[in-house]
Amino acid sequence: MKKKMLSILLCLTMAAGVMTGCGGGSKNSGSQTASNQQAADGQTASNDQASNQASSDQPSSSTSAETVVIWDYFETDAQKNMMQDLINGFNESQDKYEATHVYVPFADYEKQLTLGMASGELPDLVILDGCGMASFIEMDLFGDVSSANIQWDEYMEGPMASTMADGKHYGIPFATNCTALFYNKDIFDAAGMAYPDENTTWEEFREMAKALTKDGVTGFGNAATGTDEGTFQCLQWLYTAGGDYQNIGAGIDAYKLMQEMVAEGSWSKDCVNWTQSDANNNFVARNLAMQQNGPWQIPGIEKDAPNLNYGVTVLPKKDASSGQATSILGGENMGAVKQDNMDGAIAFLEYYNRTDVMVECMKQYGSFPPKTEAAQDSYWTDDPIQKAFITQLDTSIPRGPSASWPAYSDAIQTGFQEVMISAKTPEKAAEDTQAAVDKVKAAEK
Repeated sequence: MKKKMLSILLCLTMAAGVMTGCGGGSKNSGSQTASNQQAADGQTASNDQASNQASSDQPSSSTSAETVVIWDYFETDAQKNMMQDLINGFNESQDKYEATHVYVPFADYEKQLTLGMASGELPDLVILDGCGMASFIEMDLFGDVSSANIQWDEYMEGPMASTMADGKHYGIPFATNCTALFYNKDIFDAAGMAYPDENTTWEEFREMAKALTKDGVTGFGNAATGTDEGTFQCLQWLYTAGGDYQNIGAGIDAYKLMQEMVAEGSWSKDCVNWTQSDANNNFVARNLAMQQNGPWQIPGIEKDAPNLNYGVTVLPKKDASSGQATSILGGENMGAVKQDNMDGAIAFLEYYNRTDVMVECMKQYGSFPPKTEAAQDSYWTDDPIQKAFITQLDTSIPRGPSASWPAYSDAIQTGFQEVMISAKTPEKAAEDTQAAVDKVKAAEK
């Protein structure tokens, strides 16, 4: 077991410099918050900003209070302000603990965690990408906080699942998001077509995309680049078809849909090279009638294309008898580092668990609260575009969760790319992807 853990630590340390955030890390034009740069998520820090030196914002400390240290990778002014407001609120709410946070560049984040585990220099709490938490739970970084005064069932099922293992809680979801379907209303109106909605099926979606592919416009596009950013966007099609990340063949209809639509020209063939920002830029430029993307694109659209007449709805479902389509979760979790005294970490988790605290933080952060009650705040539900994402979150699921997620993601996204460029038939791609996935599964045992 120790050899396996050491192997995982070494692999993560070597990979940390090249890994992107789980929700997709491409930068978008225009002003952004850190959540605008992630999937999933996810967030990619600029290499110019990356540094092995962690910097911290230290509030004035009380001589009698116990210190609670939190690591985060938040870079924008809005998110730094959010984090400091959260810390100030916690510090003012009681006098036993004094919280402070330390900024660690995203590009170095997992590397610093693995080095910290080796040296013993770790914080009390870690805010990290949701899809990366399972790896660190397996490495014994996080401690069991199941005894905390938190109503666990008040959280959305998908985000909460990404903080758990073997029925135990190792933290709470911090922020959550997903992708949904954007559509250009003017393009639909010009074609005399009804907008897509929660009842739109794959067949109807395909017909819409085909009819709108003309005059330099392609019906649909998404991010299908050969990284986890591509997996973040493509995997939902496999789940909606009936498969999952370990059972590829059950979702083969997704492969067929993708390959046929790309061949028809109604699903952009360039998607295999597109990041989420690339897809959004093409949507804003009216090169796409529809795109799959996330709420982090909204601020950029409002700034750079304020007159764009668009809407957002849930992704299409497979057929009329199916339930709402799945989407894949992005966002962050807050995990409590395992140590002899975890009281301060648990106190901070309990403070953030307060609905009023979470709502105010997520308004500043630019993402959605992972707690069901908080997500029903009018700030989100009264906005039709934001509301569509809240609806989509109800059927969104995490990638994995698995400590071997990077290996799964690589195998899965290779299969999607092979299908979209017609390098393999759907049947052959499904067979080969399943074999690659089975190798990862066997290595986990």
